Amino acid sequence: MNQKILLILILFTYTGFTQNSGSLEGRIINEKGEGVSEANVDIEGTGIGTETVDDGSFLINNVPVGNYLLRVSYVGFKPAEIAISIKAGEKTRLPEIKLQVTEEKLQEVVLTGNGNANKFNREKSFYVSKLPLKNIENPQVYDNITSELLSEQVVTSFDDALKNSSGITKLWESTGRGGDGAGYYSLRGFPVQPTLVNGLPAITNGSPDPANIENIEVIKGPSGTLYGSSLISYGGLINITTKRPYDYFGGNISYTLGSFGLNRIAADVNTPLDEDGDVALRVNTAYQTENSFQDAGFSESFFVAPSLKYTVNDRLTFLINTEFYDGESTNPTMLFVDRGAPLTVTNIEELNYDTNRSYTSNDLTLNNFTYSLQGQMNYELSDNWTSQTVISRGSAKSKGYYSYLYESTRFYEGLDEGIVLSRFMNNQNSTTLTTDLQQNFIGDFELFGMRNRMVAGLDYFQRETIDNGTGYIGNGSVYIGNANLQNVNESVFGITEEANYITNNDSGILSTAAVDGLLENTPRNNNTTKEDIYSAYVSNVLNITPALSAMASLRIDQFENDSNSQTALSPKFGVVYQPIIDKVSIFANYMDGFSNVAPSELIDQNTGETRRITFDPEHATQFEFGTKLNFFRDKLFATLSYYDIEVENIVLGSGLEVTQDGTQYSRGFEARITASPFDGLNLVAGFSHNESEVTEAAENDDFLGRRPESAGPENLANLWASYRFTDGLAEGFGIGFGGNYASENMIFNRNIAGTFTLPSYTVLNAAVFYDVDKFSINLKLNNLTNEDYFNGWSTINPQAPRNFAAALTYRF
Repeated sequence: MNQKILLILILFTYTGFTQNSGSLEGRIINEKGEGVSEANVDIEGTGIGTETVDDGSFLINNVPVGNYLLRVSYVGFKPAEIAISIKAGEKTRLPEIKLQVTEEKLQEVVLTGNGNANKFNREKSFYVSKLPLKNIENPQVYDNITSELLSEQVVTSFDDALKNSSGITKLWESTGRGGDGAGYYSLRGFPVQPTLVNGLPAITNGSPDPANIENIEVIKGPSGTLYGSSLISYGGLINITTKRPYDYFGGNISYTLGSFGLNRIAADVNTPLDEDGDVALRVNTAYQTENSFQDAGFSESFFVAPSLKYTVNDRLTFLINTEFYDGESTNPTMLFVDRGAPLTVTNIEELNYDTNRSYTSNDLTLNNFTYSLQGQMNYELSDNWTSQTVISRGSAKSKGYYSYLYESTRFYEGLDEGIVLSRFMNNQNSTTLTTDLQQNFIGDFELFGMRNRMVAGLDYFQRETIDNGTGYIGNGSVYIGNANLQNVNESVFGITEEANYITNNDSGILSTAAVDGLLENTPRNNNTTKEDIYSAYVSNVLNITPALSAMASLRIDQFENDSNSQTALSPKFGVVYQPIIDKVSIFANYMDGFSNVAPSELIDQNTGETRRITFDPEHATQFEFGTKLNFFRDKLFATLSYYDIEVENIVLGSGLEVTQDGTQYSRGFEARITASPFDGLNLVAGFSHNESEVTEAAENDDFLGRRPESAGPENLANLWASYRFTDGLAEGFGIGFGGNYASENMIFNRNIAGTFTLPSYTVLNAAVFYDVDKFSINLKLNNLTNEDYFNGWSTINPQAPRNFAAALTYRF
């Protein structure tokens, strides 16, 4: 490992730099002399590039002085290469560049933000609809979080990346435990985890590393029609798109340091493996260590993601993407409130929790190893149809010590202030294996004079979970509050001798040897569960007129496991009207989602017989309408929408009685804007309001009439704005400012036990950055006002105080 780090550090000093630069201007046209918009213009070997605007013109600023090869590419045209020369302080104007038509389709498009581009937005997505639709012509709402935005904000964690999307907030930290160890987030009132990469299953028990992220798509609403039910939620899904190989040598190396012992070194290296660039390899890698902001806790990880692209000819392309993640970390601190008795405290002020305390030990850690492989073959069957065959394999392992703190105050009489939490621990040894096979046929054709864009596909998904961990054991109690220390020790820990007082209010023994001793006689699990899902789907976008289009989709899923077999149908409809084509769209959609529910085993208390109850799939439906705006040559993109989600057939209850009679609604408004109104200024902003309630359930149900605990705060807002000087003495210098707001959050909300409410918060961040030739430095200060804030989901999760990060990057 040290040799790898040394090699990367040496590369930092490999070259000198000059502060002289110029600009480049030109126009791309087709054989008819018409401007080609959205063509990719890249200066080879620099990582600098842009896209052409509506009339085919482009402008690239801040190009270092020198001689280069300019490469222009666009799907359906042959790439063009032009020799250029950049002089200090001058604008180089090129004659019109004419592209020649080719039969090539579905080739990889490299998008590089620079110049006038709206670098906080991606205009198109293949994965949202499994068709290459522009955002403005898609009736579904989704947000983009681009790699350029992550770089500007010095993002080193997936949690921080998602703060740039509207209507999503963190519920749970990434626990690292088997099965569901990734972080949980609330999206449109429902919990969701990051489970998809490039539209394919990619389950992790940890937190995705941002090194290989090109774009994060937060896709809103029930999406069962195209993605099934096993990997998404009724509120939507999170899809990560990865960085892809391109046909010239380039990349960057960066080093980030920061508060709490943050050290991160990352590299992105792309190289062609043949003279024509038909075979290209790209490797993204990162090594990171960081301590907790609390008195104990740390994380260490190594990530590497090689990807290979092979263009056999104009009709056939292969792409292989692999990711390896190896991490070790302590449990994040989460305090579980008591679910079995009325709450003794109902807010943070009453709790009086010292957030510097972690109640953990650096000796007790969890190891997470994740591996995923994705293989894709695109073959052009004809001018109108393409075959796409994909395979995905994954493995997510958890091994080590997992613990949680659960409130148990009700078991201690005479304690009149504060709470007591019992610590429970086990030894994790879990592996989740996934396999996914897809065959898609993608068409773009005319029928009766109307354009059709269609995808028809088959999907097979298998997930197998192997659990060889131990059961849970108790390891001490924790007291949080202001009661007299002697009284606490006597009443909670049973200690009366002064010399033996538990001075830190924690009676646990948090060493590896001690925990191993406690677990020595604890039986190990030997459980294996497997599920198989067979699916078929079809989706078609029909352009009734150039301005009016309609989408109709349908999916059928057959769910099988050892004890259950279920079939579910999932339709989807949408309509888009563009009064100003490619500028303004008005849309509406009806979407469907579903969840297969496992049978329940109930014991009859009179006869002792076991009764098995099976359930129908839960179903969610969404009606949504809104508008999408794209103005000023793609420099401003905005989405405004209102949605209404209803979930029926919810299974409620436990113990002696379980029924499938629950109904929940989730309604709200969302707005998001990304803009680059003039050269150098970029911003992204979002706002959301959500109302959720369980409206139908058994008369004495604990949740009836309540806002679900997974719904998160009712109101959320996010903002990031940055300005970078493009000329003059301050050229290359920039500043950024923004933050996040969340209203009060009822993380525990029940009829019997009561409500625990987290306070609202506003967290502000700022950045300063400077680019000079091939080097850049970014300085970021998070939580400027040192806000004391929390997240949770029937848990209390303290968040980081003020912290600093600095990143130095060299591009080659």
